[in-house]
Amino acid sequence: MRILGIDPGIALVGFGVVDVVRDGMIAGNYGHISTESGTPFPDRLKILYDDTTTVIKEYKPDVVAIEELFFNKNAKTAIMASHARGVIILSAVNAGVDVAEYTPLQVKQAVVGYGRASKHQVQEMVTRLLRLKEIPKPDDTADALAVAICHANSMEMEKRKR
Repeated sequence: MRILGIDPGIALVGFGVVDVVRDGMIAGNYGHISTESGTPFPDRLKILYDDTTTVIKEYKPDVVAIEELFFNKNAKTAIMASHARGVIILSAVNAGVDVAEYTPLQVKQAVVGYGRASKHQVQEMVTRLLRLKEIPKPDDTADALAVAICHANSMEMEKRKR
């Protein structure tokens, strides 16, 4: 199974491909999509939609796992990021790919085993679990791989329940 993990945002969207194989997980490609701050907002959304569609076509995931947003201060930033998240989900749905959503707490719990883990702890575990030489940069990319790992672990838990 191939999972495309997404860490959504308006300026930077991290993405990471994780293949679930017989003896664990393997990192495929990973990277980010970015938009310039001076670009009109509707154009930024179109860039995110188009680039996400390109990533989906290139890597052909079985599922897109995307992080839910958590903001506690800036409402304007939350609204903009929510729009971005919406066009990313729309891109997956239009490509006929299932979408799974996870909270930051669920991602941390699945990757580190502790829902209040630090960003660095998550990055270190992503690097170990996927046997990478270094922590993926930018942070959004490591976060996207963490979301994919979360989905892989959630699927494994579902299998065990049956």
